[in-house]
Amino acid sequence: MSNRKPSFRFEIDNFSEKKANAISSNTFKSGGCEWFLAVYPKGDRLADGHLSLYLQVANDTTLQPGWKRSINFYVVLLNQSGKELYKTGLGQSSFCAENPAWGYRKTLPLSKFQEEGFLEKDKLIIEVYINGGEVEDVSNKKKTVDINGFQVFASQVTKVGKIFTEHPDIAKDFKPTKQEVKTAYMNVLLRVIKTLNKPPKSLSETRLNKASSELSELMNVGFKLDWLKLKLDEVTLERKKSDADGSKVQQLEERVKHLELKLDEVNESRTQQVEERVKKLELKLQQASFSKSLSDDANEYRAQQVEERVTNLEMMEVGLKLDSLNTKLDEVSLERKKTDDTNESRAQQVEKRVKNLTLMELRLNTMLGNLEREKSYDTSVFDSRIQQMEKHVMGLGLKLESLITKLEDISQEKKKADDADGSLVQKHEESLKNIELMVSHLKVEVDKKKNMASDDGFLLVD
Repeated sequence: MSNRKPSFRFEIDNFSEKKANAISSNTFKSGGCEWFLAVYPKGDRLADGHLSLYLQVANDTTLQPGWKRSINFYVVLLNQSGKELYKTGLGQSSFCAENPAWGYRKTLPLSKFQEEGFLEKDKLIIEVYINGGEVEDVSNKKKTVDINGFQVFASQVTKVGKIFTEHPDIAKDFKPTKQEVKTAYMNVLLRVIKTLNKPPKSLSETRLNKASSELSELMNVGFKLDWLKLKLDEVTLERKKSDADGSKVQQLEERVKHLELKLDEVNESRTQQVEERVKKLELKLQQASFSKSLSDDANEYRAQQVEERVTNLEMMEVGLKLDSLNTKLDEVSLERKKTDDTNESRAQQVEKRVKNLTLMELRLNTMLGNLEREKSYDTSVFDSRIQQMEKHVMGLGLKLESLITKLEDISQEKKKADDADGSLVQKHEESLKNIELMVSHLKVEVDKKKNMASDDGFLLVD
């Protein structure tokens, strides 16, 4: 906000309660000219829900014909504490007889004024700052034309001529005789006609009131303006019809606000009741908590005793289970030992048989040696020996197969009982395989001997 002193300060108390469409300030002087502010609390017809305000020339009907004022100005809105609520831009405006008012149609949204705390103590302050030096009225130096005793500018000739054509007796009883006054009143008449020719909805109540006041003044000085008064009544009625619709909306808004206030009161009352009930419940809860704490101490002691007894029982149960497991382990170990002893006994028997087979192998080798030496003996004796050896070898083969079968049975039983004893059985199997190879070798040697005997003239029969 600027530190300079405002040209004018307008304070409006109880702003939200203002019912008038327009609020006018007192007249003030600035730059050698008189002005006043026009404020529209509900906005003008085209404000679209915004606050409207205008700077207007005061007593413009008394000014000389062709007056004109060009100034720069801006407006600041404040609350009671001096806080800036809104500031307009700096505008350059030219005021004249045709446009005696300039301002701002849309400033603050009206909804802002309904916010709590926005407008402190419901007071609105408006400051006007007018820039520029001394502003003087400037007379129009253009040439004027006389129409029925009235000096008018060339730009007004057509309009004034039309008025006298349609209403020849309009100035028959006109009283003022000074030309300047007559020209000023003609300008006022032209302005009123221009205002009433605008759409009714675009006219504010202030503008219509001003037009009505000016029309009355014109009729008082002698103008016959019944036709214009009829036009004013029509425009006013049309505008009131449109205002009626807006009034209904406003009434509905007020009813809604009233209902909202009642609802707030009801909610506040219910909130208080709920808070009181909550406090009572909290007090009861505290009392119940104290009683419960005493009961909890006793229950906690009893719970500890129960937990200790349960722990002791669990320990006893675990001890019994351990004893049972140890007994079963002893039984399994004993059974395992018996099985191992049986397997060991069988393995010893197999070892003995293997030793016997080894001895038999040595005997066979001895017999083969003897067979070599007895090659020159009688063929019948030789054949008999050969047959005996074959039978003996076949018997060894059968015994060997039986031993292998038993050894496989022992191996399977041994593997089921304990895989750790598999190495001993494997050794026996390897020994048996070696014996089988040796027996096979012996058979080959016997066959060779047969072939050798055949080559020497003997025929060996299988």
